[in-house]
Amino acid sequence: MTDVMTEVGAIDCDVHPSVPDVAALLPHLDTFWRDSVVERGLNSLDSNSYPLKSPLTSRPEWRNKSGLPAASAKEVGDQVFGRWQSGTAILNCLYGVQLLFSEDMAAAFCRALNDWVVKEWLDRDPRMRASIVIPMQNVEYAVDEIERCAKDRRFVQVLVLAMQEVPLGRRHFWPIYAACERHGLPLGIHAGSAYRNPVTSLGWPTWYIEDYAAQAPGFQSQMASLICEGVFAKHPGLKVVLIESGVTWLPGFLWRFGKFWRGLRTEVPWVDRAPWEIVRDHFRLTIQPFDAPDDPHAVERAIEHLRSDDILLYASDYPHWQFDGDAVIPAGFSPALRRKIAISNPLATYARLKEDAR
Repeated sequence: MTDVMTEVGAIDCDVHPSVPDVAALLPHLDTFWRDSVVERGLNSLDSNSYPLKSPLTSRPEWRNKSGLPAASAKEVGDQVFGRWQSGTAILNCLYGVQLLFSEDMAAAFCRALNDWVVKEWLDRDPRMRASIVIPMQNVEYAVDEIERCAKDRRFVQVLVLAMQEVPLGRRHFWPIYAACERHGLPLGIHAGSAYRNPVTSLGWPTWYIEDYAAQAPGFQSQMASLICEGVFAKHPGLKVVLIESGVTWLPGFLWRFGKFWRGLRTEVPWVDRAPWEIVRDHFRLTIQPFDAPDDPHAVERAIEHLRSDDILLYASDYPHWQFDGDAVIPAGFSPALRRKIAISNPLATYARLKEDAR
């Protein structure tokens, strides 16, 4: 990795604000749910994938006096806009609303979480944008939340987790994609799990490293599902952003996927072109974590194997630990490619950011 900062004015496509505790969301909950939280003694919905107090969740120098990373708009702004000189940050709030079994409670907490992001982050720094967190427990509620939040043009994406109860291509989810397409909002799929099923195909692992390594196969399954079920034939304007998926798995997976598609294409006649062509037109991947060797020549080869540099988006993944401090751009990226992934590609992906740039 290189110690050079990112391009001035870059669009950082993955920044994580921290919810300190459930109490921060209480003012944004209806009376019934606010009372329920108090009566049940519910103190936290921290994501199991990124528990705030885990040492691996953030570098120690990015934690404030209370031990929380990315706890305020100012802290994030000082790092992302100040130190790394980005011009825009897309906030992807990972808070455990996906873990709730109650559809009604999940919808209430999603509303509160999105309203908290508006008040505590978007209203405090005009350079910030955000993703709409939706309750995938209930498709109707999810669409309602998209419709409610999409009125605020500072929401530029819809956010779901990679590990769902069922594959994302399943057709009962399609109203969500119709709403995304209608409002010009990409579907952001972020690493993480609702923990309804084991995170590996073999069952529950023992160690965090196994969980983390299993995320890439999860993304592969979601990509295959979205393509094979015909989501893009039905919604040709939909863009999908894979966030924290890694990058280097894609060429090998697409070679294998394309080979099988050629032999079994009669099964999915709506997939009327090679999977890699669909990926080129509809999918984007953030570059943190960038899982190639440090050798610049190896990085160049890895990018060549992607068949298109249009699919890469700059992201710091702040405040997570997957890169070394200020090494936000991998070595081996040419100056032209650095600028493309930092500015041009995000503008081509996020319609609402492109409108802001005019």
